[in-house]
Amino acid sequence: MTAIQERITDEENARLRLAELEALDEKRLESQQSLECYQARLSRAFNKRVRPRSFQVRDQVLVVRRPIITSHKPVGKFTSKWDGPYVVQEAYSSGAYKLVDADGMRISPINGKFLKKYYP
Repeated sequence: MTAIQERITDEENARLRLAELEALDEKRLESQQSLECYQARLSRAFNKRVRPRSFQVRDQVLVVRRPIITSHKPVGKFTSKWDGPYVVQEAYSSGAYKLVDADGMRISPINGKFLKKYYP
């Protein structure tokens, strides 16, 4: 009679395990949905603050100064963080721009996030 009781408990055990697995799948789905909602909220909040920067050919822009060695700070705290003005010579679809200074020297393509419009 103990073998029958063990079989019944094994069957009940299997049913309980299946029920737990189904509950686990539901919890996974709920957490996935809440994660997607959170990411959408975060994305909306970030996109509110982002200002798209696009420049046309012949626009005048300033370029942020980027030291070669980032551990060294600029000479003084009152030095400008921007170089320029430069003129946009070419605009690429990837958001990069080829610039020319007043002397006609070309600057290698630079990402638009390092530029800002120059107002003379």
